[in-house]
Amino acid sequence: MSKLKDLLVAGVVLALGRRGPSRPEHEDRIVAAGPPDRGAETAVLVIFFLATLAAAAFIVVYALDRLGSQTQWLGLSIGLAFLLLALACIVIAHRLVVTEELVHEYPEVEHPEEQLEIEQIVDESGSRFTRKRLVTLAGAGALGTLGLAAFTPAASFGPLLDTGELYRTPWRRGRRLVDESGKPLAAADVEAESFYTAYPEGADRELLGSPVVVVRIGPGHEGVVAYSKICTHAGCAIALYRKPTFAPTEPKPALVCPCHYSTFDPAANGKVLFGPAGRPLPKLPLLVDGQGNLRAAGNFSGPVGPSWSGVRQGPARS
Repeated sequence: MSKLKDLLVAGVVLALGRRGPSRPEHEDRIVAAGPPDRGAETAVLVIFFLATLAAAAFIVVYALDRLGSQTQWLGLSIGLAFLLLALACIVIAHRLVVTEELVHEYPEVEHPEEQLEIEQIVDESGSRFTRKRLVTLAGAGALGTLGLAAFTPAASFGPLLDTGELYRTPWRRGRRLVDESGKPLAAADVEAESFYTAYPEGADRELLGSPVVVVRIGPGHEGVVAYSKICTHAGCAIALYRKPTFAPTEPKPALVCPCHYSTFDPAANGKVLFGPAGRPLPKLPLLVDGQGNLRAAGNFSGPVGPSWSGVRQGPARS
């Protein structure tokens, strides 16, 4: 309990940040005076500075999102920040806070005299600080940076002000469709009752607007259509192609998201046939070049990805 009390007193001393009204020198002290310890103060300042750097490193690593072993670096930086803050509190408690021992119990706390004594104890416990405001400022900087680091992951919820990224895709007129191996996809190679995944040539395949599904719904080049592979419900991947095995009685072909079974009609501009999706699947217009390969004739018919409460109502952008 004594160590816990020392840590609490250390925190109160730092939180106050300044001494109260000066007391007469001849007044009896409750806590014995302690000599200044500038070495310990300097150590606390250095530890707070290192804690600030560690918390700032967490923010930088999180923002870059390109480092190898990023999860490990994130854990190391935030863990080091907390460890350094704990070390600073330990140094303050053991080297900079004057401790007191009383052999009798405190009287009832309701008495104003005792409240004044507690204030005096806190005031006198911080008497070893010679640069209290500087130490307080360093501690506040470390805690503030650590608090900012704790809220940094909230940025992953999506852009707050610049929502233009939600509408941008790598598709533009003339960009060729390629398969997973980078081979151009020819219109003649797209067979009926088959499901193909394609990407924009030369673009980042990890982008939300990159992958498309390609199916044939009719003869000739005009019978090949492409839609975004990202479901408009929750952003899952369209991974199933339903085809009738007995056309007279079974449903027509459809693109299906296996997560929540949103079903889209490729022959009706991606219209929702079933499931929780609230809008059609964005369609990518196609053209065929002189070599018979499929190319984009423009951008998607609508924004790619999930939509909720009026979000993503604008057009897709290149």
